[in-house]
Amino acid sequence: MNTKEYNECVDLYSDSIYRFILKNIKNSETTNDIIQETFLKLWTKRKDVDFNTIKSYLFTIAYHTMIDYIRKEKKITSLDSVSFEPFNESTGNEYTGIREVLSKGLEKLPTLQKSLILLRDYEGYSYKEIGDIVNISESQVKVYIFRARKSLKSYLGSLEQVI
Repeated sequence: MNTKEYNECVDLYSDSIYRFILKNIKNSETTNDIIQETFLKLWTKRKDVDFNTIKSYLFTIAYHTMIDYIRKEKKITSLDSVSFEPFNESTGNEYTGIREVLSKGLEKLPTLQKSLILLRDYEGYSYKEIGDIVNISESQVKVYIFRARKSLKSYLGSLEQVI
């Protein structure tokens, strides 16, 4: 990959990677750091990467960088930053919008399942491509997505209760 192709990759894929990471991390500054690190890693490996497979390669780097960040943050968290107040979830009957309800449901999923749902349903990757991105088999991707959707379905209950 040459410099022109690298710049084209930044233009083409930075927005979709930003959305993917932001939906997982929920912090725009951290998301920007992860994206910057992703493209830095691409720059250092640019001579070994084929331009035709760059999108999957970028999402793979971004996903693993995000996972590394999450693991690092879990180690850094101290008791001072932990809130011991009871969790108070709104149980009112007011309609807040299906997007908000789905977002809350996604937040309850484990990180891997959440990432797989976002890659499949939001970014439109095939099962094989997702497996390549997160380093698991295609059949395991299907199992995790099935479980995630099942969890979302039980969280949402029936659609009549949501609306």
